Amino acid sequence: MLLDRTGEIADRWTPAESDLLPEGPVIVPFERLAGTDHAPLGVHLPNDADPRALADDFARLGLISVDFPSFADGRGFSIGTCLRELGYRGRLRATGPVIADQFAYLLECGFDEVSLPDAVAARQPVAQWLARLDHGTLAYQRGRSLRASIPDQRRRAANG
Repeated sequence: MLLDRTGEIADRWTPAESDLLPEGPVIVPFERLAGTDHAPLGVHLPNDADPRALADDFARLGLISVDFPSFADGRGFSIGTCLRELGYRGRLRATGPVIADQFAYLLECGFDEVSLPDAVAARQPVAQWLARLDHGTLAYQRGRSLRASIPDQRRRAANG
């Protein structure tokens, strides 16, 4: 299932599963990006890769898919934030078994959409994801917004 802040959306991107690339928007693995001349082009970035390695390719990338191998692995949040801070303006997708409770923070870190495995989508329907958008106004982590985190607010209160 693919969803954004409006609900479930159609996926127009096709993962490259062989050396022969299909017509239309295609997502290639990070290690294949350098030798790929295709448009529209997307790339799937592992969560242990340096996002700065993509900076020279931003103009030709319509989508960057960031791997989230587990909902407990937060490196993808940092990658999303870094890509946006480096100036990437295309679609940014979180891919993997993240959970609905993380949805608002994914969006705050610069992600546009989330691609979920079928098992996660079956356990957490779209309505549950959308309900999490307004679930809370406080967070322990800082996102890309100017909102202060809980620790920031506590420090301000302690310092008067």
